[in-house]
This record gives sequence, C-alpha cells and structure tokens, in this order.
Amino acid sequence: MIRTRVGYAGGTTPDPTYEEIGDHSETIQIDYDPEALSYEELLSVFWSSHNPSAPSWSTQYRSAIFVANEEQRRAAEKSREKVKTSRGTGVQTSIEPLKRFYPAEDYHQKYYLRQEHVLMTDFMNNYATAEDFMNSPAATKVNGFLSGTGSEEYLKKILPGLGLSEEGEKRLRFRVR
Repeated sequence: MIRTRVGYAGGTTPDPTYEEIGDHSETIQIDYDPEALSYEELLSVFWSSHNPSAPSWSTQYRSAIFVANEEQRRAAEKSREKVKTSRGTGVQTSIEPLKRFYPAEDYHQKYYLRQEHVLMTDFMNNYATAEDFMNSPAATKVNGFLSGTGSEEYLKKILPGLGLSEEGEKRLRFRVR
C-alpha cells in the first residue's frame, strides 16, 4: 500500500461529513503499487476482512466496492462470484462505480496513529498541514503497524525512512512486538 484515506462515497449528498453523511457510505480509498500488489490480491484482503454475507443495517456502514474503471469492475465481480461460491451463501456487497471520494474530517484519518502521542507528535512535526499528514505514505504505514498489520521484519526494513524520532522508533518497535 502506498497510502490510505478514510472518507465517504457512493451517494449524491454534496460535501458529506460524519454528522451529515446523507446517502453516502463510510469507505477507505487505497493507493497501491500494482507492481507490488495486484488488484485481485487487494480484493482478497477486502473479502477476508469482513463478513460479506451480513446484511447492512444502514447505508453508512454497508459493504461496497467502488470501482474506478471497467477492468476493476470485472475483477470485483469475478471475486464476488468466487466468494459467493466458496461460502455457499449470498453476498451483500455491492459493486458500484466510484463517482467521487470525499475525504473524512481530519480527526478520522489514521485512527490508530492518533492514539499514540509520541508518534503523533513526530508526524505533526514532520507535516505542515492535516492534508499532508492524511496523504503521507509513512503515516499510512505506521497506522497499519499500529492496527496489527505488518511484520517486525518489514518494520526493520522501512523504519529508517519513516522520519520518526528515536523515541518514536522505540515506541513503534515496542508496539509491533
């Protein structure tokens, strides 16, 4: 993954917010390197990360894949059929064209990272604006590690390039162990 952003998509309400989401759904936007991770592999992670057979109790929290083009739509539909067949149940996940992604409010971005004072201080010192922080590949990676994704081996490989203080590096290594 290069970077992630949380936000809203799939509706018609202009400029949604968490308090006034309208007919949008909460979603995540993922920028990735297709040379390192295929779209099909990304879809596999999506399907294994939730129960796609569970019906949604609201538009805000529904299961959906927002596709950017026809190639993604075909791959998403193929993966949905594969999941449906392997589970032997219906799949509630919709596949829809991405019309527009609206980033969520600053306080929603990089949730796990925001819970770590030392690391957040490092990132606030490194990024002049909330938008720079939201778009930071380093912040995305650290947030991922803090959420329980990523190995100690991978952390050792990329740690020098994250721009953390000595205390920040120590805290992150501790959390990943």
